[in-house]
Amino acid sequence: MIKFLDLQNINRQYALALKTAAAEVIDSGWYLRGTYTKKFEEELAIYQQIDHVVGVGNGLDALTLIFRAYITMGFMKEGDEIIVPAHTFIATVLAITENRLKPVFVDTDPDTWNMALPKIEACLTPKTKAIVVVHLYGRICWDETLSILAKKHRLKLIEDNAQAIGAELSGTRSGSLGDVSAFSFYPGKLLGALGDAGAVVTNDAVLSATIRELGNYGGYEKFYYRFQGVNSRMDELQAAFLSIKLKHLPDEIRARRAIAVRYLSEISNPTIFLPEIQNPSENSTHVWHIFSVLCSDRTRFQEYLSEHNIETGIHYPTPPYLQDAFPQYHDLSFPETERISHGLISLPIYSTLSSSDIEKIILVINEYG
Repeated sequence: MIKFLDLQNINRQYALALKTAAAEVIDSGWYLRGTYTKKFEEELAIYQQIDHVVGVGNGLDALTLIFRAYITMGFMKEGDEIIVPAHTFIATVLAITENRLKPVFVDTDPDTWNMALPKIEACLTPKTKAIVVVHLYGRICWDETLSILAKKHRLKLIEDNAQAIGAELSGTRSGSLGDVSAFSFYPGKLLGALGDAGAVVTNDAVLSATIRELGNYGGYEKFYYRFQGVNSRMDELQAAFLSIKLKHLPDEIRARRAIAVRYLSEISNPTIFLPEIQNPSENSTHVWHIFSVLCSDRTRFQEYLSEHNIETGIHYPTPPYLQDAFPQYHDLSFPETERISHGLISLPIYSTLSSSDIEKIILVINEYG
């Protein structure tokens, strides 16, 4: 079976360094808020060319703490509206509703499969406080209209950068385009921990300090608490692992781009629709966290690939607004979101995928009919 994602092989490349780091952390006797976390935060800040990084427990916590901090700082309040893509992982929406804010969904662009940016302005009301931009599948979702809207309506631009670390727009990395961004280091990400971890990235010193305190029970030092906070801190072990893997992130991205080029140039089945190739004039780069294709009968196609020992994934079969968790939004309908949710299927793409496996995947897909 060709795995959809082979984490064992990916991490095997760095096994010796990871084991050495684990031993160092164990021997240090200090497992939270120590030198390894500080080191990784500084390294990620340099990578992102940004001032502040706060390590947190996971990507959902990163987003949730951003909204909580804005509420604590008085910029938002319960019931305010947040623009969010209709096609995204549920965590993007959970971070909003956890803070008793209201998600306002925007349909999907039929070509990029990201949020349809021209549709945002019609969704704005006096209660709108922020736009959450999700760089889905590793493709940057951004243009000049976002900055114009944000300035005109005094909105915060929040990036959900869980899937696009390393992507760039005109030389600026995703996660450093807006006011603040959330990163996930879930094991399956391009930069994946060996467990859960996340980070908040921003140039706003006050926001950064507020998030750091909120994630540490609300405390600014031991036993002294300025806010009613939560416990969300990156642990030393994951920070040490991430420092090692950050150095190899460019190699992972290059490998994925090479596979994507082959898929885009060699898959030629007319019943399978490939992701749009970015126009060079956009001056942005794709890091291919996910390589999805669109088909008319996903179940049949997935079964066909499975019969040929090719494992696939689906991102995402049911939009957040149609999930059981959100019955209040079940009367909403977003045609493009529902079209791609019913048809997208994700192919294997990762650095240790062999050339022969890539060739097999392409051949099998081209023979599908």
